[in-house]
Amino acid sequence: MEYLAIIAFSITACVTPGPNNAMIMASGLNYGIRRSMPHYLGIILGFPTMVLAVGLGIAQIFEVYPVMHLVLKIAGAAYLSYLAYKIATAPVSESNESEGNPFTFLQAAAFQWVNPKAWVLAVGATVTYTTLGDGYVLQVITIGLIFLVFGAPCIMLWLWGGASLKSIMQNPSTVRIFNITMALLLIASLVPVFIELYQQFIA
Repeated sequence: MEYLAIIAFSITACVTPGPNNAMIMASGLNYGIRRSMPHYLGIILGFPTMVLAVGLGIAQIFEVYPVMHLVLKIAGAAYLSYLAYKIATAPVSESNESEGNPFTFLQAAAFQWVNPKAWVLAVGATVTYTTLGDGYVLQVITIGLIFLVFGAPCIMLWLWGGASLKSIMQNPSTVRIFNITMALLLIASLVPVFIELYQQFIA
């Protein structure tokens, strides 16, 4: 295995904007680091688990039943659009504390399965950086561990960034603008999915 290549891939994948990062940054601003920790842990443990599951066989189901992949993609895009709406319309009090609750650990972990970027990364990593043979399972486990070790600090940067803005953004209207911006980024990350679905349905 080319460990340096996988490490570079995992860092790039986890530090660049995407649904997880937009949501954890918004959570950091609205709820702070401590209250957002279950959300953070759900991401950094949920995605490597997904890599293992995909690498060890779930992706093969889509080869047999391609319609399941389409259904999951539509459901994921719809759910992420709903989350973007929730982020954009989250009520903010005068004390700069958002009402409601951040994602729980299980919600964040389960979210990986409807996250289009997570699917692309999980399938891409296992297909690109593994070779079939006796050591295949160990290779998949290694990729999952690399995403855990190197992805965790990347996701924390986004959480810390959101929480750091809390002391600067004291005006509730400014927080609302930030939330709307994060929601728009979340929708922007779905544009390739929307284009693909459009092309599939008009083909």
